[in-house]
Amino acid sequence: MTDPFAELNAALPPHYIIDRELGRGGMALVYLARDTRHERFVALKTLRPEIAIALGRERFLREIKLAARLQHPNILPVYDSGDAGGTLYYVMPFVEGESLRDRLDREPQLPVDDALQIAREVAEALAYAHEHDVVHRDIKPENIMLSGGHAIVADFGIARAVSAAGGDKLTQTGLAIGTPAYMPPEQASGSGQVDRRSDIYSLACVLYETLAGQPPFTGPTAQAIMARHSLDAVPRLKIVRDAIPDDLEVVIERALEKVPADRYQTSGEFAKALTAASTGTVSRVTAARRHTRRQLAWRSPRTAGIGLGAIALIAGAWLLFGRHRGSGAGAGALALNRVAVLYFSDESRDSSLRYLTDGFTEALIDQLSAIRALDVISRNGVAPFRGRDVPRDSIARALEAGTLVEGEVEPVGGGTRARVTIRLVDGASGADVGRRQSFELPIGAPLAMRDSLVSQAAVLLRERLGVEVRLREERSETKSVEAWSLVQQAQNSQKNAVAAAVANPAGAATLYTRADSLLAQAEQADQSWVQPIVLRARVAYLRSRLEQVPREQDKWLTIGLGHAERALRAEPQNPDALEMRGTIRFYRFSRGLEPDAAAADKLLAAAQTDLEAATRINPRQVGAWNTLSYLYYYQRRDLVEANRAAQSAYQADAYLASADAILYRLFVTSYDLELFEPAADWCDKGRRRFPNNPQFAQCQLMLMSTKATDPDVDRAWRLAGDAVRLSPERGRPFTQSLEQIFVGWVLTRAGLPDSARHVLERAKGNADVDPQKELLGYEAVGRVMLGDKEEALRLLGEYLIANPKHREGFRKSVHWWWRPIQDDPRFKALIGAR
Repeated sequence: MTDPFAELNAALPPHYIIDRELGRGGMALVYLARDTRHERFVALKTLRPEIAIALGRERFLREIKLAARLQHPNILPVYDSGDAGGTLYYVMPFVEGESLRDRLDREPQLPVDDALQIAREVAEALAYAHEHDVVHRDIKPENIMLSGGHAIVADFGIARAVSAAGGDKLTQTGLAIGTPAYMPPEQASGSGQVDRRSDIYSLACVLYETLAGQPPFTGPTAQAIMARHSLDAVPRLKIVRDAIPDDLEVVIERALEKVPADRYQTSGEFAKALTAASTGTVSRVTAARRHTRRQLAWRSPRTAGIGLGAIALIAGAWLLFGRHRGSGAGAGALALNRVAVLYFSDESRDSSLRYLTDGFTEALIDQLSAIRALDVISRNGVAPFRGRDVPRDSIARALEAGTLVEGEVEPVGGGTRARVTIRLVDGASGADVGRRQSFELPIGAPLAMRDSLVSQAAVLLRERLGVEVRLREERSETKSVEAWSLVQQAQNSQKNAVAAAVANPAGAATLYTRADSLLAQAEQADQSWVQPIVLRARVAYLRSRLEQVPREQDKWLTIGLGHAERALRAEPQNPDALEMRGTIRFYRFSRGLEPDAAAADKLLAAAQTDLEAATRINPRQVGAWNTLSYLYYYQRRDLVEANRAAQSAYQADAYLASADAILYRLFVTSYDLELFEPAADWCDKGRRRFPNNPQFAQCQLMLMSTKATDPDVDRAWRLAGDAVRLSPERGRPFTQSLEQIFVGWVLTRAGLPDSARHVLERAKGNADVDPQKELLGYEAVGRVMLGDKEEALRLLGEYLIANPKHREGFRKSVHWWWRPIQDDPRFKALIGAR
């Protein structure tokens, strides 16, 4: 009988004799071998050839020798390593016992004491390795051996080699370092720094599994699991297993923080916290951690889109209006610290003080928004109520605000002075609260009026809420009354232009010209103030959107880009200027105004760099987050980052002008990631907030073809009708065919395949309805769902002939729709996959 290991045995040093294969992993094959020199069995691992090439022979062997110096009772040591005829190998002890995975397969939930002992011993092993600059990168139950009642961590040898000898190159082989169920967000994204805190996160995932019976995040695909690590809150352990001590849950949650800086910083610290949790001696600071984080997580802009609650998968922003709203509020009560500053009224006869009232209102919103004790509605949230006679308690219910701030500015003293009045209104009753404040100042002193108004508001809120309301210092603000007044007038003209843009483009253009002229004057009045320059960039950008001719669009965008560049020369770290430059660059790219392909790619990259820089400097830079979510989704096809950026935008300002587009993007990215529960949440919120938007009828229809909801054929037809009725008349024939196709999907899931085929046939569009043959792609999906593989492939082929550029998108990321046929060689040939 032929020896299957003869070739390998011949290449290995003679004292190693392969006995049998023990297993196969992503990087290596594992054999049981006899070490005849020392008369013992060993585990001998050989690297897969493509991994060996990526790492490099010399460097791998050098680094693994350094790793062999690790000597710790909870680390499986490296005995030997070498090159066997081109096959890189290393040798470890053969452990008599089982892996933690073997035990969990037999006993899914371990006793708390056993789980803690294993976790502490692994943490101690990691602490030792980290002190020697070795990060494991793949802590999982399969790499934790159980022998003699103790935990032993395996594969530190490959960890050292991977981290030092070419970890970046491994991505080129198609192999990700790590295991999705235990992989921290920074490792899953490939864009973060993997360090000791990454191992802590992975160990916390393992500990969670030993207690709950499964890892904290699961999903149908590796991509879905990694998305949940980045976007989802950690499911409460006590929901699954009530006997888990509260202190232990707090410790695990800290180790599972999305941002490495928020975790335990060393494995030794984590081990001590686990010991303290087991003895009930967790510090009061740690014990208060969950309560504080549950209430205030939404205030941390950088992580807001990562996890605000544990109710649904990616439900952070969904909980925006259901989160804890201050102490003492009962169920359904309006939290007093949720504040809506309504636009102050202009009591002059000719509305000549409108620019002042708007400027005062927006300055007050900006100042109060920086106070952690308050939850302040954005400008966009209160803008729909400006100048409208709506009962105050109705406004409060619409915005879920327990406290309203309102007031007026009126001319006195023959128009040389202004009286400013401010008062608080109880959101529940609509009645005035306590005393109102009034003061008079000369019309020519608007900055003094603004500052006095903000101070008076702080006093009133302090009295109502009983908390400190400390105002921040104004940043990069002008001291020039003339410049400030001109900017307020310019912004008033800009608002009017935006309102007139659809119905009266010529009038809007005139208003934009006036706004730019006022800003130019403001720029001259205070040449050290950057804001007028940034606003001129925005006015030029908005002006470009009135144009239909590409040459005219590009003219205005070039002007706007010049203003943004000037602003950044004055203040390189100004987030508003970075946002404007990035937005203009991306708009030029998306409109196809850069004809050279290489230059267009550089333009897109530069736009992304600007927008990401803006969000790093100001994590609440809502416009930058909004544009980034669009860029990530439609250009980069990075679903996780698109979802995260959209959540960041929505949580920074749920009332932003494009909130409907953000909500739909949150739906579609969740849907594409197969996270159907949050997809349904976002879709439902969109339907409630924007009932006249056809996309939110369509998304409810699409969800019926998934496990998110039961298929209801009658309701599917009603939703299809709603989507058609609400869609623009010009594109209605296409929409009607598309919605019928979606109904066909629902019929398939309802177990009515003949009806589904009939509807799909009826939904076919002609060249007038569907000149780009987009409907063929959706029909092909329906055929995949029906199991009509041949017809699906034929339709997909026609679709890709008509849309050849879409092949690249298929190659980047194959949608779950195509999973039943994605391994078919004909499918791979159609999309040009290797």
